[in-house]
Amino acid sequence: MYKITKHQHFTLHKPYGYLSQFIVNGKQKKRNKLLGELYDFPLGTMAIGRLDKNSEGLLLLTTDGKMSYDMLSHKYEKEYYVQVDGNITEQAIQQLKEGIEISLEGTIYKTMPCQASRIEIPVDLPIENRKTRDERHGPKSWISITLREGKYRQVRKMTSAVGFPTLRLIRVRIGAITLTLSKGETEKVANFY
Repeated sequence: MYKITKHQHFTLHKPYGYLSQFIVNGKQKKRNKLLGELYDFPLGTMAIGRLDKNSEGLLLLTTDGKMSYDMLSHKYEKEYYVQVDGNITEQAIQQLKEGIEISLEGTIYKTMPCQASRIEIPVDLPIENRKTRDERHGPKSWISITLREGKYRQVRKMTSAVGFPTLRLIRVRIGAITLTLSKGETEKVANFY
């Protein structure tokens, strides 16, 4: 006799400053904000992929480990809006599109080709108007980057490698799911795909 488990799935607008996890062990525990502080998720809920503490935007959560594994595959595009330090050039955008060498734990890795383009300030998203630094320190610009992979801090490493460090990173889409929730808001969904 098999036990049938009905899994639950959620979309979340992860705010800046939160870790994409539910538990932290050790001394860092008290200093970090965790996903469980935003909503009372069922036992066994896990984030599908991660956004680092300084990143924000769309995060998918599930109680189904198999679905989590599937969503992390190269089948699904992940789109990010990235504010970079400086006025990004077409040459830098072309380098991002073609794939670029970054360091992953001391090993050189060449990213897969991706989509990248300059965009205007994203005013249609439910994101806070957070200042990243004082305007006197020079220009800033926004780009959209769409990947089918997700290595550790990949987007930040990519923009830095072409000479335009990331100031702000917002994930706006995974596959066909787009960011529509306000900061910290959660939505329970029947299925992701």
